[in-house]
Amino acid sequence: MQAAHLIEHIPNIPTLKKFGKVTRVVGLMIESQGPDSSIGDVCKIHVNSPVNGHQIILAEVVGFKDEIVILMPYSSLREISIGCLVEGTGKPLEVKVGPELIGKVLDSMGEPYDGYALPRGLVSVPTEKEPPNPMTRPPITDRLEVGVKAIDGMLTVGSGQRVGIFAGSGVGKSTLLGMIARNTKADLNVIALVGERGREVREFIERDLGPEGLSRSIVIAATSDQPALMRIKAAFTATAIAEYFRDRGLNVMLMMDSVTRVAMAQREIGLAVGEPPATRGYTPSVFAILPTLLERTGTNLHGTITAFYTVLVDGDDMNEPIADAVRGILDGHIVLDRVLANKGQYPAINVLKSVSRLMNHITSPEHVAAASRLRELYYTYSKSEDLINIGAYKRGTSKEIDEAIHYEPLITKFLKQGFMDKVSLEQTVNEIIALSNGGANT
Repeated sequence: MQAAHLIEHIPNIPTLKKFGKVTRVVGLMIESQGPDSSIGDVCKIHVNSPVNGHQIILAEVVGFKDEIVILMPYSSLREISIGCLVEGTGKPLEVKVGPELIGKVLDSMGEPYDGYALPRGLVSVPTEKEPPNPMTRPPITDRLEVGVKAIDGMLTVGSGQRVGIFAGSGVGKSTLLGMIARNTKADLNVIALVGERGREVREFIERDLGPEGLSRSIVIAATSDQPALMRIKAAFTATAIAEYFRDRGLNVMLMMDSVTRVAMAQREIGLAVGEPPATRGYTPSVFAILPTLLERTGTNLHGTITAFYTVLVDGDDMNEPIADAVRGILDGHIVLDRVLANKGQYPAINVLKSVSRLMNHITSPEHVAAASRLRELYYTYSKSEDLINIGAYKRGTSKEIDEAIHYEPLITKFLKQGFMDKVSLEQTVNEIIALSNGGANT
Protein backbone atom coordinates (compact mmCIF):
# COMPACT_ATOMS: atom_id res chain seq x y z
CA MET A 1 0.00 0.00 0.00
CA GLN A 2 2.79 2.39 0.89
CA ALA A 3 4.62 1.74 -2.41
CA ALA A 4 1.42 2.35 -4.39
CA HIS A 5 0.92 5.61 -2.52
CA LEU A 6 4.45 6.76 -3.40
CA ILE A 7 4.04 5.76 -7.07
CA GLU A 8 1.14 8.22 -7.35
CA HIS A 9 3.52 11.10 -6.58
CA ILE A 10 6.09 10.21 -9.25
CA PRO A 11 4.43 12.39 -11.99
CA ASN A 12 4.63 15.40 -9.65
CA ILE A 13 8.40 15.15 -9.16
CA PRO A 14 10.12 17.82 -11.31
CA THR A 15 12.50 16.40 -13.87
CA LEU A 16 14.16 19.74 -14.59
CA LYS A 17 15.41 22.21 -12.00
CA LYS A 18 15.92 25.88 -12.78
CA PHE A 19 18.80 27.81 -11.22
CA GLY A 20 20.13 31.33 -11.07
CA LYS A 21 22.85 33.25 -9.21
CA VAL A 22 22.78 36.15 -6.77
CA THR A 23 24.23 39.21 -8.46
CA ARG A 24 23.44 41.97 -5.98
CA VAL A 25 21.97 42.65 -2.52
CA VAL A 26 20.43 46.08 -1.93
CA GLY A 27 18.67 46.92 1.31
CA LEU A 28 15.96 44.30 1.83
CA MET A 29 16.19 42.92 -1.69
CA ILE A 30 18.24 40.24 -3.43
CA GLU A 31 18.82 40.53 -7.17
CA SER A 32 19.41 37.32 -9.10
CA GLN A 33 20.25 36.45 -12.69
CA GLY A 34 17.52 33.81 -13.13
CA PRO A 35 15.87 31.43 -12.52
CA ASP A 36 12.75 31.62 -14.70
CA SER A 37 9.92 32.26 -12.26
CA SER A 38 6.70 34.17 -11.61
CA ILE A 39 5.63 36.72 -9.02
CA GLY A 40 4.95 34.93 -5.73
CA ASP A 41 7.11 31.88 -6.50
CA VAL A 42 9.34 30.58 -3.71
CA CYS A 43 13.05 30.17 -4.42
CA LYS A 44 15.77 28.40 -2.43
CA ILE A 45 19.03 30.29 -1.96
CA HIS A 46 21.92 27.90 -1.28
CA VAL A 47 24.41 29.46 1.15
CA ASN A 48 27.76 27.90 2.07
CA SER A 49 28.95 29.38 5.34
CA PRO A 50 32.33 28.59 6.93
CA VAL A 51 30.58 28.69 10.32
CA ASN A 52 27.21 27.04 9.71
CA GLY A 53 28.01 24.99 6.61
CA HIS A 54 25.46 24.57 3.84
CA GLN A 55 22.12 26.33 4.43
CA ILE A 56 19.00 26.92 2.39
CA ILE A 57 17.28 30.29 2.75
CA LEU A 58 13.79 30.63 1.34
CA ALA A 59 12.90 33.78 -0.57
CA GLU A 60 9.94 34.96 -2.62
CA VAL A 61 9.89 36.59 -6.04
CA VAL A 62 8.47 40.08 -5.52
CA GLY A 63 9.38 41.77 -8.81
CA PHE A 64 11.51 41.99 -11.92
CA LYS A 65 13.86 44.62 -13.31
CA ASP A 66 14.86 44.11 -16.93
CA GLU A 67 15.95 40.44 -16.80
CA ILE A 68 16.83 40.51 -13.11
CA VAL A 69 14.68 38.61 -10.60
CA ILE A 70 14.05 40.56 -7.38
CA LEU A 71 13.71 38.37 -4.29
CA MET A 72 12.86 39.06 -0.68
CA PRO A 73 13.96 36.47 1.91
CA TYR A 74 11.70 35.04 4.61
CA SER A 75 14.61 35.28 7.06
CA SER A 76 17.75 37.35 7.58
CA LEU A 77 20.01 38.47 4.71
CA ARG A 78 23.14 37.54 6.67
CA GLU A 79 25.60 35.17 4.96
CA ILE A 80 24.04 35.70 1.50
CA SER A 81 26.83 36.62 -0.90
CA ILE A 82 27.42 37.25 -4.60
CA GLY A 83 27.28 34.01 -6.57
CA CYS A 84 25.01 32.08 -4.20
CA LEU A 85 22.96 29.53 -6.15
CA VAL A 86 19.23 30.35 -6.47
CA GLU A 87 16.96 27.36 -7.11
CA GLY A 88 13.43 27.95 -8.39
CA THR A 89 10.61 25.80 -7.04
CA GLY A 90 8.05 26.96 -9.62
CA LYS A 91 5.26 27.28 -7.04
CA PRO A 92 4.12 29.75 -4.36
CA LEU A 93 4.33 29.22 -0.59
CA GLU A 94 2.28 26.36 0.80
CA VAL A 95 1.56 25.43 4.42
CA LYS A 96 0.44 22.15 5.94
CA VAL A 97 -3.00 22.13 7.58
CA GLY A 98 -5.16 19.69 9.49
CA PRO A 99 -7.14 19.23 12.72
CA GLU A 100 -3.89 18.20 14.44
CA LEU A 101 -2.83 21.88 14.46
CA ILE A 102 -5.58 22.88 16.94
CA GLY A 103 -3.98 24.13 20.16
CA LYS A 104 -0.64 24.93 18.51
CA VAL A 105 1.26 28.20 18.00
CA LEU A 106 2.81 28.47 14.52
CA ASP A 107 5.07 30.87 12.64
CA SER A 108 4.30 32.44 9.27
CA MET A 109 5.54 29.32 7.45
CA GLY A 110 3.17 27.11 9.42
CA GLU A 111 5.95 25.60 11.55
CA PRO A 112 5.44 25.11 15.33
CA TYR A 113 7.19 27.61 17.58
CA ASP A 114 7.96 24.88 20.14
CA GLY A 115 10.50 23.31 17.77
CA TYR A 116 8.71 19.99 17.42
CA ALA A 117 7.94 18.52 14.01
CA LEU A 118 4.50 18.93 12.47
CA PRO A 119 2.11 16.03 13.04
CA ARG A 120 1.62 13.52 10.22
CA GLY A 121 -1.47 13.46 8.07
CA LEU A 122 -1.55 17.16 7.22
CA VAL A 123 -2.34 18.43 3.73
CA SER A 124 -0.61 21.25 1.85
CA VAL A 125 -2.59 24.34 0.87
CA PRO A 126 -1.42 27.55 -0.88
CA THR A 127 -1.34 30.66 1.28
CA GLU A 128 -2.76 32.83 -1.51
CA LYS A 129 -6.12 32.02 -3.09
CA GLU A 130 -8.86 33.87 -4.89
CA PRO A 131 -11.87 35.02 -2.82
CA PRO A 132 -15.07 32.99 -3.27
CA ASN A 133 -17.27 33.80 -6.26
CA PRO A 134 -19.73 36.47 -5.03
CA MET A 135 -22.63 34.58 -6.61
CA THR A 136 -21.82 31.46 -4.57
CA ARG A 137 -21.75 33.27 -1.22
CA PRO A 138 -24.89 32.40 0.80
CA PRO A 139 -26.49 35.39 2.56
CA ILE A 140 -25.70 35.82 6.25
CA THR A 141 -28.81 34.90 8.24
CA ASP A 142 -27.59 33.45 11.56
CA ARG A 143 -26.41 35.35 14.59
CA LEU A 144 -23.07 34.40 16.14
CA GLU A 145 -22.70 34.66 19.89
CA VAL A 146 -19.38 36.24 20.94
CA GLY A 147 -20.11 36.49 24.66
CA VAL A 148 -19.51 40.26 24.90
CA LYS A 149 -22.67 42.14 25.89
CA ALA A 150 -21.85 45.38 24.10
CA ILE A 151 -21.38 43.48 20.82
CA ASP A 152 -24.14 40.88 21.15
CA GLY A 153 -26.61 43.49 22.39
CA MET A 154 -25.84 46.64 20.41
CA LEU A 155 -23.70 45.44 17.46
CA THR A 156 -24.90 41.89 16.81
CA VAL A 157 -22.59 39.94 14.51
CA GLY A 158 -23.71 37.34 11.97
CA SER A 159 -21.96 34.06 11.22
CA GLY A 160 -19.72 34.95 8.27
CA GLN A 161 -19.61 38.71 8.91
CA ARG A 162 -16.33 40.66 8.73
CA VAL A 163 -15.86 43.36 11.38
CA GLY A 164 -13.07 45.82 12.09
CA ILE A 165 -11.98 46.78 15.61
CA PHE A 166 -10.58 50.31 15.40
CA ALA A 167 -8.51 51.73 18.25
CA GLY A 168 -5.35 53.55 19.20
CA SER A 169 -2.59 51.81 21.11
CA GLY A 170 -3.29 50.60 24.64
CA VAL A 171 -7.10 50.84 24.54
CA GLY A 172 -7.83 47.11 24.91
CA LYS A 173 -7.84 45.48 21.45
CA SER A 174 -5.97 42.35 22.55
CA THR A 175 -8.08 42.01 25.68
CA LEU A 176 -11.29 42.20 23.63
CA LEU A 177 -9.97 39.60 21.16
CA GLY A 178 -9.15 37.31 24.08
CA MET A 179 -12.70 37.67 25.45
CA ILE A 180 -14.20 36.86 22.05
CA ALA A 181 -11.90 33.86 21.55
CA ARG A 182 -12.87 32.34 24.90
CA ASN A 183 -16.59 33.09 24.76
CA THR A 184 -17.55 32.65 21.11
CA LYS A 185 -19.82 29.84 19.90
CA ALA A 186 -17.75 29.39 16.73
CA ASP A 187 -16.32 25.90 16.11
CA LEU A 188 -12.70 27.03 15.90
CA ASN A 189 -10.56 30.16 16.37
CA VAL A 190 -7.70 31.05 14.02
CA ILE A 191 -5.71 33.95 15.48
CA ALA A 192 -3.05 35.91 13.59
CA LEU A 193 -0.69 38.11 15.62
CA VAL A 194 1.05 40.29 13.02
CA GLY A 195 3.97 42.52 14.02
CA GLU A 196 3.42 42.03 17.76
CA ARG A 197 6.12 42.68 20.33
CA GLY A 198 7.85 39.43 21.20
CA ARG A 199 6.92 39.88 24.85
CA GLU A 200 3.23 40.19 24.04
CA VAL A 201 2.82 36.93 22.10
CA ARG A 202 3.18 34.64 25.10
CA GLU A 203 1.30 37.10 27.32
CA PHE A 204 -1.66 37.09 24.93
CA ILE A 205 -1.68 33.29 24.74
CA GLU A 206 -1.39 32.69 28.48
CA ARG A 207 -3.26 35.69 29.90
CA ASP A 208 -5.78 36.91 27.33
CA LEU A 209 -6.49 33.63 25.52
CA GLY A 210 -5.89 31.21 28.38
CA PRO A 211 -5.87 27.39 28.27
CA GLU A 212 -9.60 27.30 27.50
CA GLY A 213 -9.23 29.55 24.47
CA LEU A 214 -6.03 27.91 23.20
CA SER A 215 -7.60 24.44 23.30
CA ARG A 216 -9.94 25.50 20.48
CA SER A 217 -7.58 27.82 18.60
CA ILE A 218 -4.69 27.88 16.14
CA VAL A 219 -2.35 30.85 16.66
CA ILE A 220 -0.05 32.21 13.93
CA ALA A 221 2.47 34.78 15.16
CA ALA A 222 5.03 36.99 13.41
CA THR A 223 6.83 39.41 15.73
CA SER A 224 7.89 42.94 14.85
CA ASP A 225 11.57 41.97 14.46
CA GLN A 226 10.86 39.56 11.61
CA PRO A 227 11.21 40.60 7.94
CA ALA A 228 8.30 42.39 6.30
CA LEU A 229 7.52 39.38 4.12
CA MET A 230 7.11 37.14 7.18
CA ARG A 231 4.68 39.61 8.74
CA ILE A 232 2.56 39.64 5.58
CA LYS A 233 2.68 35.85 5.29
CA ALA A 234 1.33 35.49 8.83
CA ALA A 235 -1.91 37.12 7.67
CA PHE A 236 -2.13 35.00 4.51
CA THR A 237 -1.23 31.77 6.32
CA ALA A 238 -3.91 32.37 8.96
CA THR A 239 -6.48 33.09 6.26
CA ALA A 240 -5.51 29.92 4.35
CA ILE A 241 -5.87 27.81 7.52
CA ALA A 242 -9.29 29.35 8.21
CA GLU A 243 -10.35 28.61 4.61
CA TYR A 244 -9.31 24.96 4.98
CA PHE A 245 -11.63 24.45 7.95
CA ARG A 246 -14.43 26.50 6.36
CA ASP A 247 -14.32 24.22 3.31
CA ARG A 248 -14.91 21.31 5.66
CA GLY A 249 -18.17 22.78 6.93
CA LEU A 250 -17.01 24.52 10.11
CA ASN A 251 -17.97 27.96 11.38
CA VAL A 252 -14.53 29.52 11.90
CA MET A 253 -13.64 32.66 13.85
CA LEU A 254 -10.62 34.46 12.35
CA MET A 255 -9.02 37.21 14.44
CA MET A 256 -6.18 39.29 13.03
CA ASP A 257 -4.18 41.79 15.07
CA SER A 258 -3.52 43.92 13.17
CA VAL A 259 -4.31 44.78 9.55
CA THR A 260 -2.39 48.02 9.97
CA ARG A 261 0.87 46.15 10.47
CA VAL A 262 0.15 44.06 7.37
CA ALA A 263 -0.21 47.32 5.44
CA MET A 264 3.02 48.68 6.93
CA ALA A 265 4.89 45.53 5.93
CA GLN A 266 3.55 45.76 2.38
CA ARG A 267 4.63 49.41 2.28
CA GLU A 268 8.19 48.33 3.17
CA ILE A 269 8.20 45.86 0.30
CA GLY A 270 6.61 48.31 -2.14
CA LEU A 271 9.14 51.03 -1.40
CA ALA A 272 12.01 48.53 -1.62
CA VAL A 273 11.01 47.41 -5.14
CA GLY A 274 10.62 51.01 -6.31
CA GLU A 275 6.89 51.76 -6.00
CA PRO A 276 6.09 55.47 -5.64
CA PRO A 277 4.71 56.46 -2.24
CA ALA A 278 1.10 57.62 -2.44
CA THR A 279 -1.19 58.49 0.49
CA ARG A 280 0.88 59.18 3.62
CA GLY A 281 3.72 57.12 2.21
CA TYR A 282 1.62 54.01 1.54
CA THR A 283 2.30 52.54 -1.90
CA PRO A 284 -0.44 51.55 -4.39
CA SER A 285 0.15 47.84 -3.70
CA VAL A 286 -1.01 48.35 -0.08
CA PHE A 287 -4.49 49.36 -1.22
CA ALA A 288 -4.50 46.50 -3.74
CA ILE A 289 -3.57 43.83 -1.19
CA LEU A 290 -6.18 44.79 1.43
CA PRO A 291 -9.32 43.75 -0.49
CA THR A 292 -7.68 40.56 -1.81
CA LEU A 293 -6.93 39.55 1.80
CA LEU A 294 -10.14 40.71 3.50
CA GLU A 295 -12.53 39.42 0.84
CA ARG A 296 -11.31 35.83 1.29
CA THR A 297 -13.23 35.52 4.54
CA GLY A 298 -17.00 35.36 4.93
CA THR A 299 -19.36 32.66 3.71
CA ASN A 300 -19.08 30.03 1.01
CA LEU A 301 -21.11 26.96 0.05
CA HIS A 302 -19.54 24.84 2.81
CA GLY A 303 -19.11 26.97 5.94
CA THR A 304 -18.33 30.43 7.28
CA ILE A 305 -15.40 32.54 8.43
CA THR A 306 -16.47 35.28 10.83
CA ALA A 307 -13.55 37.71 10.94
CA PHE A 308 -12.47 40.37 13.42
CA TYR A 309 -9.65 42.58 12.12
CA THR A 310 -8.04 45.11 14.43
CA VAL A 311 -6.94 48.41 12.93
CA LEU A 312 -4.40 50.51 14.81
CA VAL A 313 -5.52 54.08 14.11
CA ASP A 314 -2.60 56.49 14.15
CA GLY A 315 -3.13 59.21 16.73
CA ASP A 316 -6.77 58.03 17.21
CA ASP A 317 -7.49 59.41 13.72
CA MET A 318 -10.38 57.32 12.38
CA ASN A 319 -9.94 58.80 8.90
CA GLU A 320 -6.30 57.85 8.34
CA PRO A 321 -5.77 55.98 5.02
CA ILE A 322 -5.70 52.36 6.23
CA ALA A 323 -8.64 52.78 8.60
CA ASP A 324 -10.65 54.46 5.85
CA ALA A 325 -9.83 51.74 3.29
CA VAL A 326 -10.57 48.85 5.67
CA ARG A 327 -13.83 50.40 6.88
CA GLY A 328 -15.05 50.56 3.28
CA ILE A 329 -14.38 46.84 2.74
CA LEU A 330 -15.74 45.29 5.93
CA ASP A 331 -19.32 44.65 7.07
CA GLY A 332 -19.13 46.74 10.22
CA HIS A 333 -16.76 48.45 12.62
CA ILE A 334 -16.29 48.57 16.39
CA VAL A 335 -14.58 51.67 17.75
CA LEU A 336 -12.67 51.50 21.04
CA ASP A 337 -12.63 54.92 22.68
CA ARG A 338 -9.67 56.12 24.76
CA VAL A 339 -11.95 58.48 26.71
CA LEU A 340 -14.13 55.55 27.83
CA ALA A 341 -11.03 53.53 28.72
CA ASN A 342 -9.73 56.41 30.84
CA LYS A 343 -13.08 56.43 32.67
CA GLY A 344 -12.67 52.75 33.49
CA GLN A 345 -15.34 51.42 31.11
CA TYR A 346 -14.22 48.09 29.69
CA PRO A 347 -14.55 46.96 27.04
CA ALA A 348 -14.20 50.58 25.89
CA ILE A 349 -16.62 50.22 22.96
CA ASN A 350 -18.14 53.47 21.75
CA VAL A 351 -21.52 52.20 20.53
CA LEU A 352 -22.37 55.58 18.98
CA LYS A 353 -19.39 55.42 16.61
CA SER A 354 -19.73 51.69 15.92
CA VAL A 355 -22.08 49.88 13.55
CA SER A 356 -22.96 46.37 12.44
CA ARG A 357 -24.30 46.54 8.89
CA LEU A 358 -26.13 43.24 9.26
CA MET A 359 -27.73 43.59 12.69
CA ASN A 360 -31.13 44.66 11.35
CA HIS A 361 -31.26 41.58 9.10
CA ILE A 362 -30.30 38.89 11.61
CA THR A 363 -32.01 39.91 14.85
CA SER A 364 -35.62 40.15 16.00
CA PRO A 365 -37.58 43.40 15.60
CA GLU A 366 -37.84 43.66 19.41
CA HIS A 367 -34.06 43.44 19.76
CA VAL A 368 -33.46 46.03 17.03
CA ALA A 369 -36.01 48.42 18.57
CA ALA A 370 -34.47 48.04 22.04
CA ALA A 371 -30.93 48.66 20.78
CA SER A 372 -32.07 51.71 18.77
CA ARG A 373 -33.83 53.19 21.80
CA LEU A 374 -30.78 52.78 24.04
CA ARG A 375 -28.57 54.26 21.33
CA GLU A 376 -30.86 57.31 21.08
CA LEU A 377 -30.83 57.80 24.86
CA TYR A 378 -27.06 57.44 25.00
CA TYR A 379 -26.64 59.94 22.16
CA THR A 380 -28.94 62.46 23.84
CA TYR A 381 -26.94 62.24 27.04
CA SER A 382 -23.55 62.50 25.30
CA LYS A 383 -24.71 65.58 23.36
CA SER A 384 -25.65 67.34 26.61
CA GLU A 385 -22.99 65.84 28.88
CA ASP A 386 -20.89 69.01 29.17
CA LEU A 387 -23.88 71.11 30.21
CA ILE A 388 -24.94 68.47 32.72
CA ASN A 389 -21.48 68.17 34.26
CA ILE A 390 -21.03 71.91 34.84
CA GLY A 391 -24.53 72.24 36.26
CA ALA A 392 -25.84 74.43 33.43
CA TYR A 393 -28.78 72.13 32.72
CA LYS A 394 -31.86 72.29 34.95
CA ARG A 395 -34.02 69.21 35.28
CA GLY A 396 -37.43 69.63 33.69
CA THR A 397 -36.16 71.77 30.81
CA SER A 398 -36.23 68.84 28.36
CA LYS A 399 -38.11 65.58 28.80
CA GLU A 400 -35.66 63.76 26.46
CA ILE A 401 -32.59 64.92 28.40
CA ASP A 402 -34.21 64.06 31.74
CA GLU A 403 -34.92 60.56 30.46
CA ALA A 404 -31.37 60.25 29.13
CA ILE A 405 -29.93 61.29 32.52
CA HIS A 406 -32.00 58.55 34.18
CA TYR A 407 -30.92 55.87 31.72
CA GLU A 408 -27.23 56.76 31.31
CA PRO A 409 -25.90 54.90 34.39
CA LEU A 410 -28.07 51.88 33.52
CA ILE A 411 -26.76 51.79 29.94
CA THR A 412 -23.15 52.21 31.11
CA LYS A 413 -23.63 49.36 33.58
CA PHE A 414 -25.00 47.18 30.78
CA LEU A 415 -22.05 47.96 28.48
CA LYS A 416 -19.44 47.15 31.15
CA GLN A 417 -18.24 43.59 31.45
CA GLY A 418 -15.51 41.89 33.44
CA PHE A 419 -12.63 40.37 31.50
CA MET A 420 -13.49 36.83 32.60
CA ASP A 421 -17.28 37.24 32.53
CA LYS A 422 -19.25 35.27 29.95
CA VAL A 423 -22.81 36.27 29.11
CA SER A 424 -24.99 34.25 26.74
CA LEU A 425 -26.64 35.88 23.74
CA GLU A 426 -30.11 35.01 25.04
CA GLN A 427 -29.35 36.60 28.41
CA THR A 428 -27.99 39.73 26.70
CA VAL A 429 -31.06 40.11 24.47
CA ASN A 430 -33.45 39.70 27.43
CA GLU A 431 -31.48 42.26 29.41
CA ILE A 432 -31.41 44.88 26.66
CA ILE A 433 -35.16 44.52 25.97
CA ALA A 434 -35.94 44.81 29.68
CA LEU A 435 -33.69 47.86 29.98
CA SER A 436 -35.37 49.63 27.06
CA ASN A 437 -38.76 48.98 28.62
CA GLY A 438 -37.98 50.79 31.84
CA GLY A 439 -34.86 49.32 33.32
CA ALA A 440 -36.44 46.29 34.96
CA ASN A 441 -34.25 43.29 35.73
CA THR A 442 -31.02 45.20 35.03
